[in-house]
Amino acid sequence: MQRTGSWVSLWRFRSYLRPYAARFVTMAIFAGLGIAAAIVVPLVTRAVVDGPIASSDRRGLYALGAAAIALGVVEALLMFFRRWVVSKATLGVETDVRVELYARLQRLPMLFHSRWESGQLLSRMMSDLSTIRRFLGFGMLFIVVNIAQIAVVVAILIHLYWPLGLVVLASTVPVVWVSMRTEKAYTRLSRAVQDETGDVASAVEEAAHGVRAIKSFGRIDHVVGAFDQRAVRLHDTALERVRVQSQFWTFLGAIPSVTLIIVLGFGALAAGQGRVTLGTLVAFTTLMMSLVWPVSALGFLLSMAQEAMTAADRIAEILDAENPIADGTRELTDVRGELALERVAFRFPDADADVLHDINLHLRPGETIALVGATGSGKSILTNLIARLWDVTAGRITLDGVDVRDLRLRQLRQVVATAFEDPTLFSMSARENLTLGRPDASEEDVAQAIEVAQAQFVYELPFGLETRIGEQGLSLSGGQRQRLALARAVLARPAVLILDDTLSALDIHTEALVEAALQRVLHGVTGIVVAHRASTVLLADRVALLSGGTLTHVGTHAQLLATVPAYRELLSAEFAEDDRLLEVAS
Repeated sequence: MQRTGSWVSLWRFRSYLRPYAARFVTMAIFAGLGIAAAIVVPLVTRAVVDGPIASSDRRGLYALGAAAIALGVVEALLMFFRRWVVSKATLGVETDVRVELYARLQRLPMLFHSRWESGQLLSRMMSDLSTIRRFLGFGMLFIVVNIAQIAVVVAILIHLYWPLGLVVLASTVPVVWVSMRTEKAYTRLSRAVQDETGDVASAVEEAAHGVRAIKSFGRIDHVVGAFDQRAVRLHDTALERVRVQSQFWTFLGAIPSVTLIIVLGFGALAAGQGRVTLGTLVAFTTLMMSLVWPVSALGFLLSMAQEAMTAADRIAEILDAENPIADGTRELTDVRGELALERVAFRFPDADADVLHDINLHLRPGETIALVGATGSGKSILTNLIARLWDVTAGRITLDGVDVRDLRLRQLRQVVATAFEDPTLFSMSARENLTLGRPDASEEDVAQAIEVAQAQFVYELPFGLETRIGEQGLSLSGGQRQRLALARAVLARPAVLILDDTLSALDIHTEALVEAALQRVLHGVTGIVVAHRASTVLLADRVALLSGGTLTHVGTHAQLLATVPAYRELLSAEFAEDDRLLEVAS
């Protein structure tokens, strides 16, 4: 359920403030001393007017004037040090929260990421955290300081001349009333602006990733029109928030001015009648003027608080997201790669039926299974269950006799490596992409993985292995991206290697070279090869046919070809063109 801003969400960030508690206390002390200096100046002015000026005491005038100047210098220095201290503290808090939020996103399951737009996550990671930082560094402090200043100054004004002090006190009532009345509308609009900012960020990111498809289909005008609608919606919501904000600020700005006019009128009358001294009236009006900023700023500060609360709620949605994939506690000391699926079933959350059910399969250490099935039969989901990208909803998967849910995720995902059909490459060098799963790999190991994947093209890049690959590897062809991802999986030297149709983008010649090399690699590991191309089946010792959400047949390619019509039909389009398969079948 979407939340719309509360102090509770901000309160949870207190744990991030503790390492910087000393700085925040120092900041509060500096702010308090600065406010005290600002309040003392009018009182010194009162003493000057009623003392040296009234009695023509030039020496006393110089002394008190010097004291007032010194107080002004002290106030300026305190403001400088306060800003320096608070900047280091709040930037530290922002960095700590951002790092933890990023780590949390990495740990959250595929279910979470399948439901969230990346732009929404990005806006929370960047703009929402900056909003909270600004509030912690400025708004939170001055809400407290300004309220304290108003309370102290009003008390002093009542002490100086209570009838006018009560007038000032009465002026705070409409401030409180308007603040409470505006809060709900402003909070709702702030949440809407922040959510729509995420929508705009998502549109930009999708357009950047899909730029080739957009251009190739000539849909530039279409995507620009869709983006325009999102941008206009954000504009209209932000403008409505500004309207509410402006009305609030205008009202708060008018209250001190109206109150000052009333005080000046009644104060001049009281001074003329001798009920107050001229110095008291000057001090009173000066103190009144010192309240103009704190009262006017309350509108800005309360708006900042509401934005920070909605930002905290949006971040809390990620920090509080449920992670059903719990880390195990066991570790394998000697991984052999024996894999077993026992009555495995899987159903997507909120779905009505199982995608997979009654899956039983046993792989001996070093054995390779080809997983064959029609498009959409669940082959990729089945392979994802092994590395716990998703968790089984029934049955279990064991590695060397241990349920994978009992193993530490870090070890499980080190011993199980997957090369996906649609590989993900990062905006880093080719070498860094290759060694992602094994940073300590030697040059010889890297070269061997490149040879297995037939990815020698990396040596021909402008700076060889040090060439920076563009985001998502868009500077490479589909086949090059697949070969680089395959080399990365091979380099990890896993006990279980999963190839999820990794060769689909390769030409026949390159595929044959890669398959020949993979025969050697798969000899030492347990392998699962998702096969959409008939030639890939020859990499496996046995074939498993996935149909209707379960494994209907398991055997050698020749056995299934001879006895299972559904298998022959699935691969018949390639049998007629592939003499190797015909030879194996015969």
